[in-house]
Amino acid sequence: MSIEASGFLPINLLTGFLGSGKTTLLKRILADPAFADTAVLINEFGEIGLDHDLVESVEGEMVLLRSGCVCCTVRGELATALKELYSRRERGLLPPFRRVIIESTGLADPFPVLSTIKADPVLRHHFCAGNVITTVDAVNGLRQLDTYIESNRQAAVADRLIVTKTDLQADGDGDDLQARLRVLNPDAAILIAADPDLDLSSLVAVQSNVSPSSSLSQSGFYCEEPVQLVASDGAPHQAAISSISLSIDRPVDWTAFGLWLTMLLNRHGERVLRVKGILNLSGEERPVAVHGVQHLVHMPVHMDGWPSDDRTSRLVFILDGLDSALLKRSFEAFTLARVPPAASCPIAAAR
Repeated sequence: MSIEASGFLPINLLTGFLGSGKTTLLKRILADPAFADTAVLINEFGEIGLDHDLVESVEGEMVLLRSGCVCCTVRGELATALKELYSRRERGLLPPFRRVIIESTGLADPFPVLSTIKADPVLRHHFCAGNVITTVDAVNGLRQLDTYIESNRQAAVADRLIVTKTDLQADGDGDDLQARLRVLNPDAAILIAADPDLDLSSLVAVQSNVSPSSSLSQSGFYCEEPVQLVASDGAPHQAAISSISLSIDRPVDWTAFGLWLTMLLNRHGERVLRVKGILNLSGEERPVAVHGVQHLVHMPVHMDGWPSDDRTSRLVFILDGLDSALLKRSFEAFTLARVPPAASCPIAAAR
């Protein structure tokens, strides 16, 4: 079922480190007719520098663009801004937008924005998680990934990685940067902002169906190799990002798995940067694809079929400072038991 059919409005997050080109990309999005049915929440209009010929009307902290986009600034709580935006839409005071894009600040950890949706019951009723779009500076990206934990987290949670300023980078740096990004995030599409064929609408497109051919490995990740994060000089990186791959050779009970994952993310969601995989569920012929970013878990999707004769369930977690061995023990004890333990899972209680 697509997000449009579900009745929820997807919220897409545009993030990226300072100077990585978020504003430039956002200006392209705002001028594109493909985003006419989009509402955009930004920090300040002045930072965007909207051209006057793009602006249709202005009302307080809100701008309606000729492309059809609705833009407003966030001066207070994000949840309040989203509720007000939705209220105006329902009262017919705004065009009936079908998606939201939020631009975060360059130093922001994506987690607070993502968790806002789940934490507020009103927002959960109207909105759902869309894509995380992260811009990465081709000139300074490697140095920023070496230096700043926030830059690593922004890249690790992305569904779309947009490499900017490729016209200014030295020869060979592009391959090094993409290799680093692939280690941090083996799943996200890596796109080049300067590519003349770049389809901006693909940034917010949500895959509503999963086929076996779309899974390049059984977990759905491009690779299942453990993350070994090091700086450019080969020294251990200050960001404690790691990964773990779990394989389960017998059917998984969906209720037990869902309860375990819910408890894990409630307790440690900010440190579970990504989880993705396919499950062989008890009583199900087709595999089920699962995908989550921090506290947010996308709707499970029934795949068309298994990629091969192997019916092993596979999950990959990308973690920030969370003990992968403890996560594995917790998963096995809680999910693979015949009857789920009544007590809370070990990792949920760990500090």
